[in-house]
Amino acid sequence: MLQITNRLRTSTLTIQIVQVMKLKLIFPIVLLFFYACSDDFVDVNSENQNSETYFNTEEDYQNALIGAYDMLQSSFWNVMVGEIASNNTLAGGESATDVVGIQQIDDMIHTPTNETLRSIWSWMFAGVNRANYILEFQNNIDFPNKSSVLAQARFLRAYYYFELVKWFGDVPLAVDQRIFYGAQFDLDRTPRSEIYIQLELDLIYAADNLPYVQSETGRITKGAAQALLGKIYLYQGKNAQAANILTELINSGPYDLVSDYSTLFENDNENNIESVFEIQYTDEEGAGFGCLQCSEGNVAVGYNGPRNFNGPLFESGFSFNVPTQEMYNLFNENDLRRDIAILNIEKFAEENQDYNNGSGVSWSEGYEHTGFYNRKYIPRQGDSNIGDQNYTNPNNYRAIRFADVLLMAAEAHNLNGNDGLSLQYLNRVRVRAGLSEISLSGSALTDAIYSERRLELVGEGHQFFDLVRTGRAAAEIPGFVTGKHELFPIPEIEIQLTGNRWTQNPGY
Repeated sequence: MLQITNRLRTSTLTIQIVQVMKLKLIFPIVLLFFYACSDDFVDVNSENQNSETYFNTEEDYQNALIGAYDMLQSSFWNVMVGEIASNNTLAGGESATDVVGIQQIDDMIHTPTNETLRSIWSWMFAGVNRANYILEFQNNIDFPNKSSVLAQARFLRAYYYFELVKWFGDVPLAVDQRIFYGAQFDLDRTPRSEIYIQLELDLIYAADNLPYVQSETGRITKGAAQALLGKIYLYQGKNAQAANILTELINSGPYDLVSDYSTLFENDNENNIESVFEIQYTDEEGAGFGCLQCSEGNVAVGYNGPRNFNGPLFESGFSFNVPTQEMYNLFNENDLRRDIAILNIEKFAEENQDYNNGSGVSWSEGYEHTGFYNRKYIPRQGDSNIGDQNYTNPNNYRAIRFADVLLMAAEAHNLNGNDGLSLQYLNRVRVRAGLSEISLSGSALTDAIYSERRLELVGEGHQFFDLVRTGRAAAEIPGFVTGKHELFPIPEIEIQLTGNRWTQNPGY
């Protein structure tokens, strides 16, 4: 089966429509040149494609849908920086000025001029606009798979908007229409409570119109829609609704925990039985620093790798996103997850001291070196290394795993007063990790679930938002200011382009 993102390189017509969208769509309050990679990238032959009269066949809709999927690959910043913002990892890198935007977020001193945050804003709105492009013209024609195409587009819109709401709070909401440059003079930020209503509608539609198993790897499924809907309910404190939809998914979906945790994040075990929603990457098309969002590879993986690494299994990277000693120590010695989630470089070197005829493993210590690396998303040997190898790693991102679903369901049931079912779901995750079952109730069980989420999902970009939504961030994250850091600042240029009509998030 083809991965859906790979089709971007195999279909000329697909490439043409993606180019058309890159040229024709102006993302909300974002200058077009910011999205463009270079003059050569912008100066393309559109083959007479017109975005206003494009949708005339099912193939047109399918090609545009692939363009909407494509922006998922740009969410690598969301994952990596979401982890760095938490108490799990430090920024790392080469020095205190290496990617300043990341360093500022790590220290909780980020401002509205932070370029990393602007990238997240821009790329997620690019995804929204691509999904809305399809939905704006959804009534052009009818075809047999139309409900599936629209369901996938609505899921993608919900996914991108959920990321925007998590990071920035109230943002402009556009439904079934693109936002063109110039709209910023009339468009206001929509309260996130209203945005959540739309996301729920989108995901309910997606769940009702998609199968649990797709014929093409990488396409969105009913299970992905149910899982994201459950997460959005949980973020709003709608615990009963979250418990219901997540339990339905657990009981009816085709998912289970991978029995051998050590294989879970390997490149030859992608899209496995635990993968509810997985973002596809490939090393078949190279990219470079000049256009990170142009890469079909997982850019964050290159950032996570040990600097100047020479040894077996792994490849070099830029030594960002380094787990702390505290995070490593939280694992029980018997926890099977610890050395799969976190690479202890000293221990690894000792175990491989005979490597390369006894010369052993070598690496360079970067800034804020802790001796630990995010092993889940680290460069593996055997990649094609086309272009810049640090930006074309093929490691897929497991955006929603079944373990996450079980722990969300455990939390929802616990907060909704059903500790029996909550314990059942929690203990499934613990037993897979080689730990004994526990028997708790009430707030003690709540704390155990939060602790288990941190251990199970470390390195996957969830911890910061888990801390914020549960009110624990100020006590756990150094420098976190209550009433300010729950949200990140709206990029300053976006406010300026509205004529300074928008108010900034509190504290910035």
